[in-house]
Amino acid sequence: MIKDVLIDLDLDNEKYLVVGCSAGPDSMALLHYLKNNTKIEIVCAHINHNVRKESLKEEQYLKKFCKDHEIIFESVTLGKFIEKNFENEARKKRYEFYEEVINKYQAKYLFLAHHGDDLVETILMKINRGSNLEGYAGIKKIAKKNNYYIIRPLLEYTKQDLIYYNEIHGVKYFVDKSNFDLKYTRNRFRCNILPQLKSENSKIHKMFIKFSETLLEYNSYVEDQVNKVIKEIYYNNYIDLKKFKYLHPLIKKNILYKILSYYYDSLDIVKEKNILDILKLIDNSKPNLFINLPQNKVCVKEYDKVYIKDNDILERNYKLELKDVNEIDNILIEKIHDIDTDGNDICRLNTKKIKLPIYIRNRRDGDFIEIKGLNGRKKVKDVFIDKKIPKEKRDRYPLLVDSDNNILWIPNIKKSKFNTQKGDFCDIILRYCEKEENDE
Repeated sequence: MIKDVLIDLDLDNEKYLVVGCSAGPDSMALLHYLKNNTKIEIVCAHINHNVRKESLKEEQYLKKFCKDHEIIFESVTLGKFIEKNFENEARKKRYEFYEEVINKYQAKYLFLAHHGDDLVETILMKINRGSNLEGYAGIKKIAKKNNYYIIRPLLEYTKQDLIYYNEIHGVKYFVDKSNFDLKYTRNRFRCNILPQLKSENSKIHKMFIKFSETLLEYNSYVEDQVNKVIKEIYYNNYIDLKKFKYLHPLIKKNILYKILSYYYDSLDIVKEKNILDILKLIDNSKPNLFINLPQNKVCVKEYDKVYIKDNDILERNYKLELKDVNEIDNILIEKIHDIDTDGNDICRLNTKKIKLPIYIRNRRDGDFIEIKGLNGRKKVKDVFIDKKIPKEKRDRYPLLVDSDNNILWIPNIKKSKFNTQKGDFCDIILRYCEKEENDE
């Protein structure tokens, strides 16, 4: 089976194959096999997670093994882990190191030793926590990354098959005792559920491979449909709800998974509950809402838009003296010499009729504006509601005020009675504009 995978790969112009190896039975079998069945130079990439006292001994053995078998050895020792989810952080750091090695040797393929038992465990875990079609399929035999491919040629084999391979070829390996620590979710499936399944069918991993392949076929079709519509639904980093609402529920879910993949290193971080929560947010009749997402991100609904952002806590209150160029979040307010237009994006002031200096500040409770051309005043909060300014933005939105705290202008929304008309005397002209957001 491994030979079949190698035949399918374009190895003619490859100088190096990178193999992730822990010194465990699975990766030692893969490392030994590739060294003895290919003519390409093998690079062993080893991560010492530095959480077990045996780690150093295993690293030293693997280094000597590579030297004896003319295999290039690359390793890294990880520092302290800071995330609560050790498995997630360890995975992230592993792949960062693998990518460094891939780039160093300009390699195209990274070989990993996931086997059939791993596939069964992964699928069961995904079913338990919820996922999408691609997630439920578990582990792919070939997966495309940014500039390389991950190859997993051992999915047809069980761990016992690989242990047997090591025994008949005299390959020494180490057993990580933490693989049996039941505080880890995967280990509970490995130790408690997998043996029961194998007692029913010793080749159960073969059935899971068929299940995985079937789901990936369906997922390929769904991905095609998503790719056809996503550019019309998602642009400038937000979802257009006017178009999104007409989509099939399955396509909606998969569009959300795809969008979330732009914000997370791995979709393993995202649970099905997160997708369902976003859909509830979208269907809620309230125009302005937000929900929390993993890793300190939020999903925000603003009328007909939904977007993902970091849950950065901004300082709500600010008061800045007016300068020639003023930037608040993504809003620019700048002094200009002259302009022909006279919309709400332009403010003309006669400084003899107001008290200097002029400030830009955010809204305060009780703020009101005396609107140009009307007798009376209106609460700024009500102006924002009338203009459908998203609730999240109202407390940060810039207001122009003089030193008597008169609101002179709500940029791009309302002018006050202090604004002069085009053609009348003014000694300050201000223009509002929004900075363009870069597409990710």
